[in-house]
Amino acid sequence: MFNWFRRQHSSSNQPQEQEQEQQPTVEDSIVETQTETVESVSETTETNTLNWAKTAFKNIQQRKSQNTTEVNPPEEEIKEAVEETVTASGPAWMQKSKRLEELKETAIVSPTDEPETTTQTDDTLDEEFVWSANVLAKQGRKAEDVSEEEINWLKRLRQGLGKTRRSLVNQLKSIVGQGPLNQDAVSDIESILLQADVGVEATDQIIDALQTKLRQEALPSNQALEYLKEIVREILDRPLKDVEDVSFEPEKGKLNIWLLTGVNGVGKTTTIGKLAHLAQKSGYSCVIAAADTFRAAAVEQVKVWGDRSGTEVIANPGKNTDPAAVVFDGIAAAQARNIELLLVDTAGRLQNKKNLMDELTKIRRIVDKKASNAHVESLLVLDATLGQNGLRQAQVFAEAAQLSGVVLTKLDGTAKGGVALAVVQELNLPIRFIGAGEGIEDLRPFSSYEFVEALLNG
Repeated sequence: MFNWFRRQHSSSNQPQEQEQEQQPTVEDSIVETQTETVESVSETTETNTLNWAKTAFKNIQQRKSQNTTEVNPPEEEIKEAVEETVTASGPAWMQKSKRLEELKETAIVSPTDEPETTTQTDDTLDEEFVWSANVLAKQGRKAEDVSEEEINWLKRLRQGLGKTRRSLVNQLKSIVGQGPLNQDAVSDIESILLQADVGVEATDQIIDALQTKLRQEALPSNQALEYLKEIVREILDRPLKDVEDVSFEPEKGKLNIWLLTGVNGVGKTTTIGKLAHLAQKSGYSCVIAAADTFRAAAVEQVKVWGDRSGTEVIANPGKNTDPAAVVFDGIAAAQARNIELLLVDTAGRLQNKKNLMDELTKIRRIVDKKASNAHVESLLVLDATLGQNGLRQAQVFAEAAQLSGVVLTKLDGTAKGGVALAVVQELNLPIRFIGAGEGIEDLRPFSSYEFVEALLNG
């Protein structure tokens, strides 16, 4: 079973310069070719990247083949069963006719299964797979340890950030590759970053760092872009700089309570369903408390996601019931069943800050009283498509709730993916999860390295 929560910190967010014993890595090729020309280094790097991707692809296909073999009976057993059936059935000409009919029926029923059992060759490796493999290789991963789920997630992440990337990369490359920045270039970069909703504070920091670096040396566009990636990663990781344990996962053997907050319409309820699915897949028992009792159809929506993720939903059948009472019932149910993770969907009303603070305070009081030994986290869900407007709404919740981090959703529907930097810079909160699609698999723990590569690697 693949634990997505533990993957977040089992592989570093920063690229590692460590040696891989059996698999070639990008870093190895650079070390081996230090005396060669830049062109040779580039060619060797591309070759080793492709070889690493081919090895990872081969291992994934082998695991899929083994799983298929375990599910399907050997061909010899099928053949023997068919021969016994044919022998026991009437004349030979009727046996042949029946067999043809069986084959026809099979051909009609099972065409949808064909792509799953088709083994691809190296020639069919697409560019997205190679890019995903390269990102994992740079983080020190071994090709034999890479899962198909990781590759698929990185593909979806890059596709989801495609709108932002296409509007950023080409323009940035043309500007930073011109040598030391002048005032016109600074203005151009500022405009580009602000259009991507990076935010004023983060934009000023990026420009200052670029100016300092480019005054020291004139960098080619590719090197300048790599330096830009370092700056962006540093901003995204800053809230965790003084934190001893940067992991964010449910603690095994005890009750964990995660409160999901955010205004209506940001994807809060959907995020809860996806988190429940992620927890179940990663080996954690989970229940959901539907405490957003004021929004129409909110409880029913949670139940739908509960069914999709195979997670029990604790809800009060009445209308406009007290959210704290639902949380109380959810805690009682989780404790009775020895559940490891309780996800709480809270109300997202914003009539005024006082009401919001009173409601969240009441819920926290119930949690502290009913589950004093539980590990409690509070996550703010933000809609990336809202950009700076969503950020202003988030500041109200940041003041009202004891937030542990941010879940950034709907990155696939915007060209303003730079809002991630504004969130971290202005709220001083780490991004814990990101969503890059509408599917149940399209929410994963946040990695600054993978995010920046998907955002700026054109």
